[in-house]
Amino acid sequence: MDTSTVRDRKAILEDNKLAKRLRRQVGEAIADYRMIEPGDKVMVCLSGGKDSYGLLDVLISLRERAPVSFELIAMHLDQAHPGYPADTLPNYLNTRGVPFHIERQDTYSIVKRVIPEGKTMCSLCSRLRRGVIYRVASELGATKIALGHHREDMLETLFLNMFHGGKLKGMPPKLVSDDGRHVVIRPLAYCAEKDLAAYANLKEFPIIPCDLCGSQENLQRKQIKLMLAEWDKRFPGRIETMCRSLRNVVPSHLADDRLYDFAGLIATGEPDPEGDIAFDSPDLPEANPFPFKVVHAG
Repeated sequence: MDTSTVRDRKAILEDNKLAKRLRRQVGEAIADYRMIEPGDKVMVCLSGGKDSYGLLDVLISLRERAPVSFELIAMHLDQAHPGYPADTLPNYLNTRGVPFHIERQDTYSIVKRVIPEGKTMCSLCSRLRRGVIYRVASELGATKIALGHHREDMLETLFLNMFHGGKLKGMPPKLVSDDGRHVVIRPLAYCAEKDLAAYANLKEFPIIPCDLCGSQENLQRKQIKLMLAEWDKRFPGRIETMCRSLRNVVPSHLADDRLYDFAGLIATGEPDPEGDIAFDSPDLPEANPFPFKVVHAG
């Protein structure tokens, strides 16, 4: 067997492992947070980027073998910015046989008119998009709105809120929308961005670049992304550990008296394994309660 054949087989094996991993992680997130229920009509928000393409592709695959019946409809917002490739998504979705809705709203002109030149546009753009998405979900009769945010998006939001908002607040896998009328889900909550990028290359998704506002390299989210990437490079596994921490919160060891009754705290005389421990790695041996040598006089 020649080396090229061996490489091809290895590549196929790795591709299959990647697809199975993403399907498993999405399936676990859906089950853990009960994201999709029997009879749901899930509106998948398709931006044209790698993450939302991956989300739709995996959901199509899971729907074929899921124990519950649910519908999928893809929704895309055409924001009418110059150079937008209007035929790309309809052509792709027609080949997948997925019902879809393209909503054209000129949010581009609004953002350009309101935001001064050189200022970041993402906040206003995001608010405008949310309003359109919620309205369209109601019009289409969608019971769930699926967004393509992955685990790194969730971590970035956590750090953004800590560094700039003074809040210990992240991006939840499931929430009720701002208007109180919709349930928003993030089935990619357990998926790594690098896996989604590799999957997009494998599937050759027709990516539509996010060039609505041009290149804004100084966005704070991009700085956080670079920080996390550097940590992941220097300390492999740190991203996974931080992601696990989002699901393992200990209110008694934070400082929010709305979540924990610090004012009413009293000593009970009973040992508390979670009591006065700031940090104990599970890999560290139990600490010696007498680390110093005791010298007896006389």
